[in-house]
Amino acid sequence: MRIYKLLQGLLIEVESAFYQIADVDWDDFINDDQLHAKASNAIQHLKPIRNAQDLIATQLDAPMSSQELWASGVTYFRSKQGRQEESKNAGGADFYARVYEAERPELFFKATRNRTVGSGGLVRIRKDSTWDVPEPELVLLMSSSGKIIGYTIGNDMSSRSIEGENPLYLPQAKSYDGCAALGPCILVAEQPLASDTKIELTIHRDEKQVFAGDIEINQIKRGFEELAGFLFRECSFPTGALLMTGTGIVPDSSFTLQSGDKITIHIDVIGTLVNNVA
Repeated sequence: MRIYKLLQGLLIEVESAFYQIADVDWDDFINDDQLHAKASNAIQHLKPIRNAQDLIATQLDAPMSSQELWASGVTYFRSKQGRQEESKNAGGADFYARVYEAERPELFFKATRNRTVGSGGLVRIRKDSTWDVPEPELVLLMSSSGKIIGYTIGNDMSSRSIEGENPLYLPQAKSYDGCAALGPCILVAEQPLASDTKIELTIHRDEKQVFAGDIEINQIKRGFEELAGFLFRECSFPTGALLMTGTGIVPDSSFTLQSGDKITIHIDVIGTLVNNVA
């Protein structure tokens, strides 16, 4: 089951059939430990609609409202390598090696709704940055109780030049207008994702592919329940929260994003998140 947030209302997709619910509050609907059953009941007496793809093309919104978007760092070995590479001249490389092995994960606040775009929206690179990359990630949707109730795709836009200057600059490297993208929908599954679920990233420039990479989520060092548990230890989220789980796809130091680049992130069971760089 997939739930799409529209500018007004939402769509629920079940076995390729789409059902529209026009008069519904996203926060109230989505924050439910039994979201799959709730959504199934909501469409029980509805008829499928025929213009779903038109609505998705013209009305699709990022699947969040008052939820906070958080992120996890250094959860894949490739991410550890990338962070060490960018910070070696600043003396910060050892910190990333330590957090990769530590009991406590790196968690940081990423964005509010106004700094986040949906599929089709424009992400940004900072004007005071010289080295920028997208970070394709599986994102957890959690209810206010801390239960994982769904999944989506995220793009954690990152300034490697700013973060590499000093690890304490992480908030500036990570959080700014247009720093995140989410979508295209929330996957609500009755079972956890298969361990061989693959995240795929492609970047096109002037219609030419300039980067591609993929990784299976079984390469992550941290468990999803573990990450969610640390986030909810001392924080409350009245309408639930979203948590990026980290990236295992990091372009090398010769690559940086440019204005006009097209970023495509695909997770087969969820869909495809597409954004251009402003």
